Amino acid sequence: MTEISVEQIKKLKELSGAGLTDAKQALVEAKGDFDKALEAMRKKGLTKAEKRGDRETREGLVEAYIHDGRLGAIVEVNCETSFVAKTDEFKTLAHQIAMQVASMNPLYVSEEDIPAEVREAKMKELEENFKGPANMKEQILSGQVKKAFSDKVLMNQPYILDDTKTVEQFVKEAIAKTGENITIRQFKRIELGVTE
Repeated sequence: MTEISVEQIKKLKELSGAGLTDAKQALVEAKGDFDKALEAMRKKGLTKAEKRGDRETREGLVEAYIHDGRLGAIVEVNCETSFVAKTDEFKTLAHQIAMQVASMNPLYVSEEDIPAEVREAKMKELEENFKGPANMKEQILSGQVKKAFSDKVLMNQPYILDDTKTVEQFVKEAIAKTGENITIRQFKRIELGVTE
């Protein structure tokens, strides 16, 4: 049997936000392979996070990020309880989301926020230039519309501090760690000399 150290268990607990027993069990199941155990814990945590996605978020905070006095963003990030809203982890999350908005200039929080008329106009534009097989037209156009808006939707953007994940994955990891649903309600980005 593979030797599992207390340090490995503690490290896995910290990275996954799980309890010590769950961390140890994951390492045992992964036969001591730390990366496999972490991946299993993340999947388990993200599954729990998705289940929490339906719970109401009435608490939270408004956070701002200003870059060099020329560019700034303000965001409203919500959670379920004021207890979590006051934690350093939640404040850090909100600050990093504000940095993301300032840096990447999204237009919408999620795909659901894209106005129907904007989506339809893009679909018509792509339809006029469509040259693919007719039997796959709907599927291809749907994918092209999604791709066209991917950098404009905050939750779909690569997370600026770790581009191996999207902002949505980053938020889901925070949900797994806090045990509460977290939502980004709204944001505003302001750049010196630029008006909408």
